[in-house]
Amino acid sequence: MSPINQLILLLAASVTPALGFCGGHTHLDRRDEGEVPEFGYFGTKGPLLWNKLATANAVCSTGTRQSPINMVPEVFKLIDAKDIKLTLPGNVDDAMFENLGTTVEVVMKDKKGTITLDKVDYTLKQFHFHHPSEHVDNGVSLPMEMHMVFTTEEAQVAVIGVYVDIIDTSSIMRLARRARPSKMLETIFASVEDIAKADSETELPKLNMSELSKLLLAGKFQSYPGSLTTPPCSEGVSWLVSTQKLMLSQKTFVKVRDVIGFNSRYPQNTPGEANLLSMVTA
Repeated sequence: MSPINQLILLLAASVTPALGFCGGHTHLDRRDEGEVPEFGYFGTKGPLLWNKLATANAVCSTGTRQSPINMVPEVFKLIDAKDIKLTLPGNVDDAMFENLGTTVEVVMKDKKGTITLDKVDYTLKQFHFHHPSEHVDNGVSLPMEMHMVFTTEEAQVAVIGVYVDIIDTSSIMRLARRARPSKMLETIFASVEDIAKADSETELPKLNMSELSKLLLAGKFQSYPGSLTTPPCSEGVSWLVSTQKLMLSQKTFVKVRDVIGFNSRYPQNTPGEANLLSMVTA
């Protein structure tokens, strides 16, 4: 067996069983009530066979700028947070928390954030979560990753990726030395068990997003052109992976993990190089 074939088989076998139901549309779309899931993360609906689920998914196995990737210095451009003119609402009191089957996401009805890339304005559509992180931080996988999806009226897509790490809240001394859990995430995930079943939703209490805004603006972004990490794997997505991390308590992480399960696509090849799946079939 060739090394590439061995790699793909290893990727397919290395995931742990999902505790959350995997399916639904791409994470750009809200799934209609009762809609049958179209993709997942295991078996014949998993990432190795996404291209077989629909003709529109062909680029999942042929695209040369697919996401996620291993974020090493040679593949991204480091940009200042001020260069994207990020603005997020302070307090949000109209947010819904939804279980799409493939992820859990937060949708804000009225107050929305914005960014500007190359003089083009993007509006925050929703943000959702992956377990474990989809991008790999210079060879290191993190417990989770938050994706903030921004779009334009012309359907251009930009995504801010934020790694989520776990903090031990059992020791006051440790908390004094390290960052504390994100109040925003803790508020959101306090309701995660209310949407344990796919196609369920709940209204969130007031969210204070100023914490997130300050965190992101204090760091930089690793920018690269990539794709959606779910079918149809469309390319042309502007990725901005933050150098800052959100923190989550161990107790909350376990609750979220048990609802989301495993929902991460395996790392893709270096941008511009051949798709790993096309190398297997060549």
